[in-house]
Amino acid sequence: MTHLPFVIGAYAVFVLVLLADAIGSWLRLRTARRQAQSRQQRQHVRHTAQQAAAPLSAELER
Repeated sequence: MTHLPFVIGAYAVFVLVLLADAIGSWLRLRTARRQAQSRQQRQHVRHTAQQAAAPLSAELER
């Protein structure tokens, strides 16, 4: 009696779970990077708009 089919099956399940975990992690990381980049772009636009609006608001106070 050989245990070879069981060992092959166990390694196959291990590899499938490992791949599923790696793919899931990669997708979460990609989503997090996109969100961070989008947040950074919005902050840059907001900061640029605030700098441009600062002299205008000082003019309106006069």
